[in-house]
Amino acid sequence: MTDTTSAPSPDVTFDTLHNPTFLQACMRQATPHTPVWLMRQAGRYLPEYVATRATAGSFMGLATNRDYATEVTLQPLERYPLDAAILFSDILTVPDAMGLGLSFAQGEGPRFAHPIKTEADVAKLQVPDMAKLQYVFDAVSSIRKALTVDGKGRVPLIGFSGSPWTLACYMVEGKGSDDYRLVKTMLYSRPDLMHKMLAINADSVAAYLNAQIDAGAQAVMIFDSWGGVLADGAFQQFSLAYTARVLAQLKRVGADGKIVPRLVFTKGGGLWLQDMKALDCEVLGLDWTVNLAKARALVGGEENGPGKALQGNIDPNVLFAPPAAIEQEVIKVLDSFGKPYGGSGTGPTHIFNLGHGISQYTPPEHVAALVSAVHAHSKRLRM
Repeated sequence: MTDTTSAPSPDVTFDTLHNPTFLQACMRQATPHTPVWLMRQAGRYLPEYVATRATAGSFMGLATNRDYATEVTLQPLERYPLDAAILFSDILTVPDAMGLGLSFAQGEGPRFAHPIKTEADVAKLQVPDMAKLQYVFDAVSSIRKALTVDGKGRVPLIGFSGSPWTLACYMVEGKGSDDYRLVKTMLYSRPDLMHKMLAINADSVAAYLNAQIDAGAQAVMIFDSWGGVLADGAFQQFSLAYTARVLAQLKRVGADGKIVPRLVFTKGGGLWLQDMKALDCEVLGLDWTVNLAKARALVGGEENGPGKALQGNIDPNVLFAPPAAIEQEVIKVLDSFGKPYGGSGTGPTHIFNLGHGISQYTPPEHVAALVSAVHAHSKRLRM
């Protein structure tokens, strides 16, 4: 495991950015408006993304090419005044580097050629050589360079990975699943194998995110996309514990000496906010089933006291409504969080996002309406 105890004290000012609002909100510092970015913001809803993917020939051709990955990461920032960029990649790059053989068929989700089925399969797993993922780190460095204007970054760059449990779901099922029958069969019948896989996954994710930080990622996010499918008790044992194992190994300081906030998003995790409050991270992401006011009271912390920044949590399907309706739903979410923190020091803060990834069928002009509404109403709340 990486020793983070001897790291230098991180700088929590963000003077190397033209727009530092996202990082400031991560650190529970006051901001002039509520920052907004969208999960899966570089994706199939944008015609320019579709065109670039066609040129690349495939999803993996896009993701493994530094220049293409840089291009599509920047595309939503050219359209919308978003407050953060997120690396264009996939959550399953790590098991692919383990030798499971990741592929994407047109119109289908990810698929592994060599899923984990037996004790012998688990025994062969090991933390992959990070050199196999160099294309990701090259993309991070390239995106950081492309974001630089007049010596400063336009907005911060977020790196990410799937959580150990979410990776295990795909690794055992071999693809997405409706019932998680195979992975839960292993969990309940051979918990020893599951724990062994999750430990390897956790150490792999930590090494992967640390390499992204070294390459220039200014925040890192763990997507526990399938944590919410677990039973109470199983979530704490098989998901939360291994997310905590990742967080314990992460570097706290980037190459520029600035603190690197850590975000954790568990889809369906609202039931366990009290448990997640103890995670060693700065931000908890919420899906649309969670009431922001209640979450703020539970984990948001008081002024100058400990607590988590909150990220979320509008229903992505709101984006299919007319722009006027989108604006009203945005206002509801912002009002639900309550009056933004406005003092010196730290206090409860909010990062606006969707409750899950944006749909490929979303009209691009509706995203513009959402971003505009977030900025406008959040500024009104600060008057």
